[in-house]
Amino acid sequence: MPSDAQTLLAAGRRALTDGVWEDAERAFAAALEQAPSAAALDGLGETRWWRGATHEGVGLREQAYASYLRDGDPERAVDIALWLCRNHEASFGNTSAAAGWLARARRLVHEDGVGSRLPQVLLHEAFTAADPVDGETLAREAYELSRDGDDADLRLCALSQVGATLIDQGRIAEGVGYLDEAMAGSLGGEGRHRDTVVFTSCTTMIACTTCAEFERAVQWIRATDRYAERYGSPFLHLQCRTLYGAILVQIGDWTQAEEELTTALEESRHALPALHHQALAALAALRLDQGRLEEAERLVVGLEDHPVGVAVNARIHLRRGRAATAASTLRRGLAELGEDRLASLELLELLAAAELARGELDAALDLAARLAEVGAAHGCTLATARASRIRGRARQAARDGDAARAELATSLVAFTQLGMPLEAARTRLLLAEASREAAPEVATDDALTALHTFEGLGAANDADRAAGLLRELGDAVSRSGTRNLQLLTDREHEVLGLVGEGLTNAAIAERLYISPRTAEQHVARILAKLGVGNRTAAAAAALRGGRGTGR
Repeated sequence: MPSDAQTLLAAGRRALTDGVWEDAERAFAAALEQAPSAAALDGLGETRWWRGATHEGVGLREQAYASYLRDGDPERAVDIALWLCRNHEASFGNTSAAAGWLARARRLVHEDGVGSRLPQVLLHEAFTAADPVDGETLAREAYELSRDGDDADLRLCALSQVGATLIDQGRIAEGVGYLDEAMAGSLGGEGRHRDTVVFTSCTTMIACTTCAEFERAVQWIRATDRYAERYGSPFLHLQCRTLYGAILVQIGDWTQAEEELTTALEESRHALPALHHQALAALAALRLDQGRLEEAERLVVGLEDHPVGVAVNARIHLRRGRAATAASTLRRGLAELGEDRLASLELLELLAAAELARGELDAALDLAARLAEVGAAHGCTLATARASRIRGRARQAARDGDAARAELATSLVAFTQLGMPLEAARTRLLLAEASREAAPEVATDDALTALHTFEGLGAANDADRAAGLLRELGDAVSRSGTRNLQLLTDREHEVLGLVGEGLTNAAIAERLYISPRTAEQHVARILAKLGVGNRTAAAAAALRGGRGTGR
């Protein structure tokens, strides 16, 4: 590695441009040691941020900001101030700090002759605006100024922000068009900076989740796969990382979801409580899907009265047989959120499920009708899928098998089209239950298909339910977990062997030269994939499958 500080900085910038983060970090760290400078602090801060060390990256760039000012480079200081504004808002939930950094950038633009950065300031004013109409005006002004300056990165970010503000106003069809355009341009390489992909990706993720454009969010996640393989995930802000993890759960990538949500939970410990609560609730929901009820309960202790905890707490109450408590929790949540919003879809279906558990079929059907109305008003397939599933369950409870099967079949098609394997498998299992008397062979096939999906995902309780139905239908199956051994990676087989030897996570970490946290994540994934609830059962499954202690 070269020793001259300027040569090191140049090497770091090249590596940063190429996305070779390890080389960039080494070069900038060496440059900083050789001759401390704003550029070295800046580059090292950006590199650490890209590598997931959010707080360290922010701290280094705060130092770079002050150093740029001392060096008489207010333009670069404005750039850093705006970056800090964005991160305090989207990664830490700290609106006061975000407002402070934005105000500092604005003053530098107006008082220190940095007029070239006015469009960027307008974009960030749009990003932090409380009123979406004001935000739209500011984002459009930033876009127009970016055209005059031929700034492709700013244009793409402004288009994305216009789309987000339109969605916040309820103009969904118009807004998603702007999001799509911005994503296409940023992933197509129109911009010069990788931050542009982060900005547009996170804006799209948050906006699509807000308006239940789940299918579009999934499609753009998949469109970023090639980018992520080359440079790493663009969903780096903690808010969108949490949403990204939750969507990965829905589309069946539970291994990556576990990693994203665990990282979000750890990083958000230093953020404001709101973001940490979101991460807790999202990880708890995954634990419920994995059948790890007690872990889910521990994660949401203290979130009983928080809006982000309504859905997962209601699901826990339903699993514990407390339908009345679940219904009360959901009604409070819906009263605060509003029943006519797309963000209320899951709560409405859960409330309908609670009413069904209480034998209130008419109340459940009324809720299904509300779901359908919301879906029709916004053209939302997810709402249609949830409404049809509730109607199917209600018709089945009323012993109207033909109507139940028709509704559940409609729901199954919709969930399948949305790319939501867990929800599709749950609906297929309901369809099997509705067909068990009229068409037992069809019911068996549907239950087997659902079982295979559940076991592939690691949804232990759902798999047990499917296996139970198959036994009732005369098709005995084993839930030993041995068939899922093939789902484990080489590393996971190695970890499983050490679990079989009785090693703790700390001992596994020491043996494999990995961190205790990584060892814990490996064990959690193994339990999920095998569909078992503890380490003893996992080791037993390995022995039954012919795998010994190690690979």
